[in-house]
Amino acid sequence: MKTSLLFCSLVVCNSLFSQITLTAVDFAGTSDTVRMSQAQDPAIDFSATGANFTWDFSQLTPISQELRNFQPVSAAGTLAQFMFGSFAPVKYQASYFTPSLDLPLDQLTAFLPINIQDIFLYTKKMNDSITSVGYSMNASFNGTTANIPFQSDTIETRYDLPLTFGNTHFSRGASSVDFNPIYNAKWNQHRTRFTEVDGFGSITTPFGTFDALRVRHDIDEIDSLYLELPFIGATWIPLDVPSSHEYEWWTNGQKEPILRIRTSQIANNEVVTAIEYRDFYRPEFASLNETLLSNVEVFPNPFSDLLCVNSPQILDELILLDLQGKEVLKASDVGSTSFYLNVSFLETGVYHLVCRDANTTKVLRVLKND
Repeated sequence: MKTSLLFCSLVVCNSLFSQITLTAVDFAGTSDTVRMSQAQDPAIDFSATGANFTWDFSQLTPISQELRNFQPVSAAGTLAQFMFGSFAPVKYQASYFTPSLDLPLDQLTAFLPINIQDIFLYTKKMNDSITSVGYSMNASFNGTTANIPFQSDTIETRYDLPLTFGNTHFSRGASSVDFNPIYNAKWNQHRTRFTEVDGFGSITTPFGTFDALRVRHDIDEIDSLYLELPFIGATWIPLDVPSSHEYEWWTNGQKEPILRIRTSQIANNEVVTAIEYRDFYRPEFASLNETLLSNVEVFPNPFSDLLCVNSPQILDELILLDLQGKEVLKASDVGSTSFYLNVSFLETGVYHLVCRDANTTKVLRVLKND
C-alpha cells in the first residue's frame, strides 16, 4: 500500500512540475502564415506568472484579425534582396520579413516632411537564435519615392534558443538610416532587450488550452534624429521613446505566441498598448469589400467526398480554409452558379468556405465527416 501511494505521489509531482521547451521549430519560418486576432482589455492581468501557473484568458473578445505572412526575401525589392538575400554576409541573410512597429513612426513624421510607410523587419531564424538583421521602408518627399533597406549595425537577438523556464538573455541592437537623396536627415536607434522565461503552466484563450512557457521582454530604446534647422544648423534631436514590455505565452508548434501583450511605461504606469492571440478564422473580420453574397447554399453539410455549392449569381472563386486560416483547396475561374468540390482528401474537421462573385463574398462554415 505504501509503495502504491509513493508511486502515485511521484506521478502527481512529475505531472505537476512538467514543462515544455521551445526550439527553432516552434517559431515561424519562411512562407509561414499565422492567423492572429486583436483584442482590447486595459485591465488584463499581464503580471501574474510563476511555476505551474494557470492563466485563463478565455474571455478575450476579438476586435480585428490578420493573417500574418512571413514573406521570403525573394518577395522584397531588388535592393533589399541584395542586402538580406544570398549575396549578403551570412549574418545578414534573412529568413523572412514582416511588417514592423519597431520604429517610432509618429515621432519621425512629426519632425520630417517625409511620408514613411510600409516598414518591414528582416529576421534571421537559426537553430540557436532568432535575430533582427535590419529593416526596409518606403519613403517619399516632393514626388520622389525611394525604397530604403538598411542593415542593423548591431544585430539584436530576440530569442536565445532553446527556451526553458528560468532562462534569461540580454541583447543590444543598433540601426541607422540616411534618408538621402530624398531628404537631408538621418535616424539612429539603439535598443537593449532583457528576456526572461518567468513562468510555465497552462494557458486558456478563445483558441484553446495549451501547455505554455511565459516569456517576458523588457525593452529600452534611445532614438535620435539628425536635421538641419533654421538658425540652429545641423543638430541631433533626441526622440522620447518610452520603455516597453512584451509578455508572451508560447506553446509547441504554433509558430507565434498563443498570446502576446505589449505595454509601454508612461510616467509610473505600465499601460497596455496591444493584445493579440492565435485564433481561428473569423469571417466577421473579412475585409470591408467582403460583404455577404446572398442565398449561397452548400450541401451536403456535413460532407464526405464531394461538396456542392449553388448560387443565384455566377461564382468566380471558391476557397476552402482550415481553422488556422490556411488555404487547403482553391477553385479559380469557376464561371458557374453550381460547382462541385472534390474534398475526399481532407481530414475530418471544421472548415470555412469562401465564395466570391464579381463584387461580393460570403463565408460559410462546413464540416467534413469520415
